Amino acid sequence: MALRIVIQRSFIRSHLNCLKKFQSTAASATKDFVDPEWEAAKPYKSIPSPKLFTFAKEFREGGRYYDLTGAELYGRWRDDYGELIRINGMFGRPDIVLTFRPEDFEKVFRTEGAWPIRRASETLSYYRQKVRPEVFGELSGLITTQGEEWQRVRTMVNPVMMQPKTVQLYVDQVDAIAREFMSIVAGLRDEKRELPADFDQWLNRWALETVGVLALDTRLGVLRPEQSTEAKAIIALVRNIFDLIYKLEFEPSIWKYFKTPTFKQLMKDFDNLTNLIMTKIDEAVQKFEKNPTVEGNQSVLEKLLKVNKQVGMVMAFDMLMAGIDTTSSSTIGLLYCLAKNPDKQTRLREELRAILPSKDSPLIPDNMRNLPYLRACIKEGLRLYQPTPANVRKVGHNIVLQGYQVPKHTEVVMASAALQRDAAHFPQPEAFLPERWLQDGSEAGTPNAKEAHPFIFLPFGFGARSCIGRRLAMLEMEIVIARFVRSFEVGWNHGKLKMKMGLINTPAVPLHFELKDVTD
Repeated sequence: MALRIVIQRSFIRSHLNCLKKFQSTAASATKDFVDPEWEAAKPYKSIPSPKLFTFAKEFREGGRYYDLTGAELYGRWRDDYGELIRINGMFGRPDIVLTFRPEDFEKVFRTEGAWPIRRASETLSYYRQKVRPEVFGELSGLITTQGEEWQRVRTMVNPVMMQPKTVQLYVDQVDAIAREFMSIVAGLRDEKRELPADFDQWLNRWALETVGVLALDTRLGVLRPEQSTEAKAIIALVRNIFDLIYKLEFEPSIWKYFKTPTFKQLMKDFDNLTNLIMTKIDEAVQKFEKNPTVEGNQSVLEKLLKVNKQVGMVMAFDMLMAGIDTTSSSTIGLLYCLAKNPDKQTRLREELRAILPSKDSPLIPDNMRNLPYLRACIKEGLRLYQPTPANVRKVGHNIVLQGYQVPKHTEVVMASAALQRDAAHFPQPEAFLPERWLQDGSEAGTPNAKEAHPFIFLPFGFGARSCIGRRLAMLEMEIVIARFVRSFEVGWNHGKLKMKMGLINTPAVPLHFELKDVTD
């Protein structure tokens, strides 16, 4: 036991030293940064800005911005106000600066310093710090922390969450869930072999069952025909919480001055979700304490609990909350793209046949190493249907964007969703062309994604504050898409897929995918 503790402490010290060295290098590169354009730049208040009343009116039914997807909305704003926009803050919120130039994206990221400031949910922070501090404590997770506190947490979780070997341990379990899901999906079809309108709810169930294994090393039983009341509640609460956060933090609200009914409902939903998830986490912790796993085969949660019990529990909570709608939204977008492009789907199926000679052949880490077309399809699907509206940062220094002063700590929204569908950056922008992402260069007549600015397509963010769960998310998508395409010919016969813009983009149309069985 003493030897194990010494090894663990040595492990933590090693990673702390590595991170400190990296941060020292990053800090030395940016701590004294002075933008040479600052003195000659136009003042911040002169950035083109819409009048709030007129602006808000356009979001109502019949208005110019009503019922648009994220990419469509950003495109309208760009047409109306140009490449740089300042949206005035109201009801206690700060201003937001929106930019459509990838050179600005790069400048924001390159000058953010060792402790990047990423927008945190203010309502979630309020709940964890003011309402339930006895649960979340000082180390309240990566979502709600900044500065040195964020650094402490990230230092603890990086060696576990970002380790490829850790992710590989889950291949067989994630694949088992995906195969079970395929058998369920086959039975959901109607006489036209189409899935029900609420298929997104089934995808949410698959995502929750999968993230239950990743976060808690536990099968939650969400895919059973008669799913538990708890499982239904978790999915409903997560969706409702995201909707309420969007209303309170992105739409006009006075919750900071007066606890509105919407705010009270959100606090109630947070409480209900916290109680449900913490019960599951407690059960997992007790299981590990009674039956510790052999060294080398430990789950993400078990490893994190050994580093810091509080951090491990909060990270498991955040994985469960953040890992449902994000993954299912990305999967919906890619399934639609493959359904509308049967030639690409056929090519992907041929690649998959090489490692899955039969539909029930197992996926293992070794046979998943060489799947370039699958990964290219996922990238192209994320380009066209990314699950979140944009990357957001508070600038780390006084900087100049497009000739205007942008003061330190101003929140900048990098509107990549619009640029990912812009022919100037991605030729044939509306076409689903996975070939543009292949490492050996573009094929004849196909544009190459390498020619686009490298800071446009960042589905998991950039730098020290990039998505901590990106390896796990990619594993989930690779496996479930592989199983869908190897099992079915996916079709779509109902117009265009439309996604509703929110904290996470969700489908705004029925998901009547057509699934024909693959015979070999």
